[in-house]
Amino acid sequence: MNKKAQQLHRLTAIEIRAAFSLAGIFSLRMLGLFLILPVFAIYAEQLAGVTPLLIGVAIGAYGLTQALLQIPFGMISDRIGRKPVIITGLLIFALGSAVAASSDSIWGVIAGRALQGSGAIAAAVMALAADLTREQNRTKAMAVIGMSIGLAFAVSLVLGPLLNIWIGVSGIFWLTALLAIAGILVMLFLVPDPDTSSTHRDTSPVRDQFSRVLRNADLLRLDLGILLLHMMLTAVFIAVPLTLRDVTGIAVENHWKVYLPVVVLAMVLMVPFIVIAEKRRKMKQVFLLAILTIGLAQIGFILFNAALPGFGLALLMFFVAFNLLEASLPSLISKMAPAESKGTAMGVYSTSQFVGAFLGGMIGGWVYGEYHLVGVFLFGAAASLLWLVLASGMRQPGYMSSYLIKVGELDPVSAEQLQMRLRDIPGVGEAVVMAQEGVAYLKVDTQSVDFALLDEFSVAET
Repeated sequence: MNKKAQQLHRLTAIEIRAAFSLAGIFSLRMLGLFLILPVFAIYAEQLAGVTPLLIGVAIGAYGLTQALLQIPFGMISDRIGRKPVIITGLLIFALGSAVAASSDSIWGVIAGRALQGSGAIAAAVMALAADLTREQNRTKAMAVIGMSIGLAFAVSLVLGPLLNIWIGVSGIFWLTALLAIAGILVMLFLVPDPDTSSTHRDTSPVRDQFSRVLRNADLLRLDLGILLLHMMLTAVFIAVPLTLRDVTGIAVENHWKVYLPVVVLAMVLMVPFIVIAEKRRKMKQVFLLAILTIGLAQIGFILFNAALPGFGLALLMFFVAFNLLEASLPSLISKMAPAESKGTAMGVYSTSQFVGAFLGGMIGGWVYGEYHLVGVFLFGAAASLLWLVLASGMRQPGYMSSYLIKVGELDPVSAEQLQMRLRDIPGVGEAVVMAQEGVAYLKVDTQSVDFALLDEFSVAET
């Protein structure tokens, strides 16, 4: 790689600061959402007006408001700026946490959770990350943010039961309000100010791309997949804490001792499968295996719930498969979305994820009330079987990754000529040059393309 290419691909101090500070904000918020997941079903039993259905609604309520508002919040941030939208969203999240913490009825907690989800800052955070990073380095920044979300989820499964012992669920809600305030402070004092804010097709939804994305059968199959995955996750956490307490016989204060080794082992065990999927190009095979495993795990919850070793093994299988699918689905979206529609595809995908969380809570709660704990796990197994059937028709993905080049504003004829030149480069599968934006959106085979050659087309400052 020549000197120019090295400079283009080296993260600047501003880019590093932006990536890690925004990751901090995102992880603080997600930690606040997930901390109650392993303990709420048990806590909710003491709330006034509680029913199994309402327990599920309370757990998943944030998903509905998040799904409805995240794309609009992102678009509003294009008009009034990213930071005001993100700060407002964090304030709404803190308010929702306070409402839930102060409530002694299930309806008050539902209102608080819905308010938490109304602070829908995901799209605005991604857009700000794009504003603060150069095209060549944007994927690295997004990877840092993505890893922080996964880490926040893993930490919440262990920390939630521990915090429940020390401060109770009401205290956890107050803590999440403080985490939101901490996120505001990070935004005010650590996140750099962008020179300009604009719509980035690789990270933000674009109105004229929605119809194209929604007509793409491969993308819709993946959107349904993430919906079903988070539907299963939310439903499972209605039933797993209660099963550990009432069937397996593990005291609530010891639940973290079950989650800790499971979470750590699951993160380690998924790595070889990711390597096989990406490096050995067995993505579809590994993907289908993970879906099958998550279904078998839920059958295991039923068959081995009376003994901790068996139930713990089923829980480990579930989280290895969940982590693998959670990592694979965004990669598949990136591979299958048209080069200039990735941000729109990811927006629809994220919305589907939050709809799944809401449906999982609502349907899982109803199933629990009608068919008890076994019914919840059978519901999850049936959902995984449906997903396996649908996913089996997925075409083998092309192993192309998104890559952006800042080419400068061009007239339409020059943009068309550049587009043809880029498509002729070995390892480039797709190239779209947006003349007015001055950006080339590419799909490239990272194992064969010459990045130094691509970067020769960049007009980015060195």
